[in-house]
Amino acid sequence: MAATQRDPWLDNTKMALVTLVVIGHSWGLLPDTHFSNWAYDFLYFWHIPAFVFISGYLSKSFEWTPRHFKGLLYVLVIPYLVFEPALYYYRVSLGESEPGLLYLQPHWTMWYLPVLFFWRLMTPVLKRHWLFLPAAVVVSLAGGLWTLDWFMLPRILGLLPFFVLGLHLKPRHLARLDDPWVKVAAVGALVLIAVLSRDLDDWARTAFLWYDAGYEDLDMQVATAAQTRLSVMAVGLIGAFSVMALVPRRGGWFTAMGAATMNVYLLHGFVIKTVKAQGFTQWSGDHPYAALAVTTIGAVLLGLALASPWSRRYLSWLVNPLGTWEKHRKRAGQEDRTPPAPTTAAPPSVEPSPVPLPRAGSAPLLPGETDTTAHAPPAVGGGTDEPGFPRAAPSGERRGPESTR
Repeated sequence: MAATQRDPWLDNTKMALVTLVVIGHSWGLLPDTHFSNWAYDFLYFWHIPAFVFISGYLSKSFEWTPRHFKGLLYVLVIPYLVFEPALYYYRVSLGESEPGLLYLQPHWTMWYLPVLFFWRLMTPVLKRHWLFLPAAVVVSLAGGLWTLDWFMLPRILGLLPFFVLGLHLKPRHLARLDDPWVKVAAVGALVLIAVLSRDLDDWARTAFLWYDAGYEDLDMQVATAAQTRLSVMAVGLIGAFSVMALVPRRGGWFTAMGAATMNVYLLHGFVIKTVKAQGFTQWSGDHPYAALAVTTIGAVLLGLALASPWSRRYLSWLVNPLGTWEKHRKRAGQEDRTPPAPTTAAPPSVEPSPVPLPRAGSAPLLPGETDTTAHAPPAVGGGTDEPGFPRAAPSGERRGPESTR
């Protein structure tokens, strides 16, 4: 059977979204100005829903099998056990206050790992019938009644519709995003969302965009809060599909980085907190508009650096130690089984040549990583185990308390 290839659109989308994650977290270093708050609200309207949708779309193949449970262990559980305390104690060492129980209440960027873990466990059931999609909307609206944030339960419930939608949409549906009229409509939709974001507090508040606050914490009546959440979900879904429609379909240097978004997600927080400790926030307070430009450009460069070939070669063992060790062990075993080259005195071998090792960048997917090629849209060019979004404590502040900065 001919070898399949990764879908460049999916890798482009993953890399674009995780770069926006870095930008969003970096904007926590900026002072509160009307323009920076406007940009923040516009970004958070749709980039979390977009990443959750892609996570669901790339989780279709998950089943309750030993192979997939092994993937959960390698890609989600082990990184969470390692990086949750690592980032926690690094922030504490810099003098930041860190409320919440370690592991039980995920801190800052780490929230997406346990949330994705529970979604993956539910996938074999959620993908069985399309009726689970409207059911997920009901669950999301009812999720605002809970305020207990163990393992980010409010986000597990609140963002569930985007994940379930990803499970049920098929390649032919996403292929329509490449239609010219869809791209034109996408630009118009993003302009309208930008207008809505400008005065978000007139009809909602920033905390709704995080999906982690209960209605009680928002100090709103249940009916009003549920209606607002439904409106925010609709706007977020439109924005997510609009942005995905504008992502390039062709492969290029940017595409290869989409396989290393876990590096970006797990490591960028250390850099941002180091920059903050060096006094960047004081400078940004004095130069708010210059700081917005510098922070945005720096965040993009940071994302590209952490997904670069150098990072993929030398830092991947940090984010997936067991998978990297297993890959090297298998590669060493292949080398040991390779027969020696015949000497000049020996007759020519009649056996077939051994299969060559895969070239760099063409190695098989790591255990538990979804095979994106199985679901590649035919008209467009792995699972999304490379998440990364901010953890925001329930509050109505513009960019939340210290946990989002």
